[in-house]
Amino acid sequence: MKSDACDDLDRALLHALQLDGRAPFSRIAEVLGVSDQTVARRYTRLRTTGAIRVLGLTDPMAVGEVAWMVRVRCLPDAAVPVAEALARRTDTSWVHVLSDGTEVVATTRAASGQDNDALLLRKLPHTPRVTGVSAHCVLHQFFGGALGLVNKSGALSPEQAARLAFPGVDHPGGSAGALTAEDRKLLAVLARDGRAPLAELAAATGWSQSTVRRRLAALRADGTLYFDVDQRQRMFGYDITAVLWLSVPPSDLAATGQALADHPEVAFACATTGPTNLMASVVCEGVSALYTYLTTRIAALPAVRHMETSPIIRRIKGPGPLPPTPRDPSRLPF
Repeated sequence: MKSDACDDLDRALLHALQLDGRAPFSRIAEVLGVSDQTVARRYTRLRTTGAIRVLGLTDPMAVGEVAWMVRVRCLPDAAVPVAEALARRTDTSWVHVLSDGTEVVATTRAASGQDNDALLLRKLPHTPRVTGVSAHCVLHQFFGGALGLVNKSGALSPEQAARLAFPGVDHPGGSAGALTAEDRKLLAVLARDGRAPLAELAAATGWSQSTVRRRLAALRADGTLYFDVDQRQRMFGYDITAVLWLSVPPSDLAATGQALADHPEVAFACATTGPTNLMASVVCEGVSALYTYLTTRIAALPAVRHMETSPIIRRIKGPGPLPPTPRDPSRLPF
């Protein structure tokens, strides 16, 4: 059942923002057939209540980083404290406590070619009550990032989506040149608020607003910078999220990964190193819907040889920095 706290217009606004996080309210309003004031009022309500955040994020490959999926096994009373400690790190995202309450899964990023073992191999194993750590390098992303789950929702018609979509990137995974100290200040503000006004971005970088505008265009044009909407899954009627770890033969990895990416339930899918070589995050309306998904769509993938399913019981951190407001992250209503 969809949440009573939002309606079709709210969901259409989310879809629009996922397509272009900095789209002017006037353009969104024109496509949705409502007034500018209505769009601005809806966005302000959703943002101030914590239902959504528009975030400006960087593609790891474009900035010379490697993404890792980290699985941390803990004693039962340690999972939440370990997850919260991981969430406070600036190099982590998507920190969750899984179903048995003894495992934490997180994404971390490290500079390519540098010593990446400080977190993965030294610090975590020596943390009290951590019983095991495994790290899996993300080799290829099939779905996620700028391609948010809301794009599969049908909140906008294909014609509306085409009118609102950001034109795309010239060279995916490329680079707009080496990032400067000013670029990093710009990106730090956008990671907290992807719709930060030009005046705020100019103040953070020391640039003029016209320079900020040009640099934003360059970073977006080659895929270094993209925008994502962090949202309450219940806005679209999803009550359960699960992580799937699958094993497929290497010859079938690309085709199976793309098939997963096309499933309406899949919010993220990637190829990884490790004993399982395909990982996906799926959302469903409830336990029975998850069972149906596993026994129909997943069962129909002929190359899957092994699967592990881990429902998420608590989200500690999403795709960007922790919210700046002093809230207990373990109580976020996601």
